Amino acid sequence: MTSSSSKLRSMTFLVLAEVAALSLWFVSSATLPGMMAEVAMSSGQQAALSSAVQLGFVLGAFVSAFMGVADRFDPRRVLALCACIAAVANLGLAFVSPASPVAVLLRLITGIMLAGVYPVGMKIAAGWGLKDRGLLVAILVGALTFGSSLPHLATLLGGADWRIAVYSTSIAAFAGGLVVLATGLGPHHARSPAFSARSITLAWTDKRIRRAYGGYLGHMWELYAMWAWLPVAAAASFAVSLDVESANRLASLTAFLSIALGALACIWAGRAADRIGKANVAIIAMAGSFVAGLATAASFGGPWWLTVLLFIIWGITIIPDSAQFSALVADAAPPQLAGSLMTFQTALGFLLTFATVQLTPLLAEHVGWQATLAVMALGPAIGIVAMWSLRERAMQ
Repeated sequence: MTSSSSKLRSMTFLVLAEVAALSLWFVSSATLPGMMAEVAMSSGQQAALSSAVQLGFVLGAFVSAFMGVADRFDPRRVLALCACIAAVANLGLAFVSPASPVAVLLRLITGIMLAGVYPVGMKIAAGWGLKDRGLLVAILVGALTFGSSLPHLATLLGGADWRIAVYSTSIAAFAGGLVVLATGLGPHHARSPAFSARSITLAWTDKRIRRAYGGYLGHMWELYAMWAWLPVAAAASFAVSLDVESANRLASLTAFLSIALGALACIWAGRAADRIGKANVAIIAMAGSFVAGLATAASFGGPWWLTVLLFIIWGITIIPDSAQFSALVADAAPPQLAGSLMTFQTALGFLLTFATVQLTPLLAEHVGWQATLAVMALGPAIGIVAMWSLRERAMQ
């Protein structure tokens, strides 16, 4: 089998595995309206259920980064094992009360295991190219994005029974864990026989890595808070002019389209990044996300079709920069440490999202969803500042 055919085959299986496994991420967010119709849940319980995945991911990613899991072990086996365990934990949601601590624990376990799926997948993708690394990692982030949209589609198709989304995503994730075993490792994959946690200090001592981390944190400020609470915020906006059932169904459709179409934007961004520079593409995307976020906030409670359109535009612009932060780290890091440094990057980013996802509904209770959406949009503005010097270097 030729190198190009091996690359295509491996990336295809990797993308399928990532789409399937990452469908677990927003199961609780997508099914929350159905859960609340079945059992009373306080705003704190809702936030805990939605943010437990973020917290679990942070815990898993920090442990993985400091142990060098992605660099010391076969990443395909790590990804397969973690995806299958996450699928089983997700399935458990169908058999416990959504308001119980056990449900939160299951979501926490799911998040811990997903730390062995997303960043480990980036390690595999980065090993398949140098000149087209921006595109390869972008394809993987596109897979993550599309996978994250699937619970909203499953909820929409499943109707009133929220457990259908739980069953379908669990089966898909378990299958994805098996599929990834068919992938190969690229010619630029490097394995570290021994890993020192001190290597993580490159995140501070290397300016290129530090700047990429800073841009990523600005990006993550808005991303998962927007994704997690989009159905709730959109439903609140649509309810001004529509009945509750219609508003909820339209909100699920809006969430699916906003996230799924962002996956396509990742592919465009990856191609552009390999031509005009990864930092430049990241800055363009963050500028678009900043404007779209403010526009969506301004339209809140207005004509439903306008808010739908703006949410979709926001969803398209909010994600394409994500892959480029990771690709910049992979470019700057020693090959045998790239997996751990990308994992550490995601750990810091998701630590931030744990706070933003948890605090978003509480902020909305005090100032309303319109102001809360505007606050989300501040993150990319900060990210642009962090990335500016990398843009100047890329243009020289």
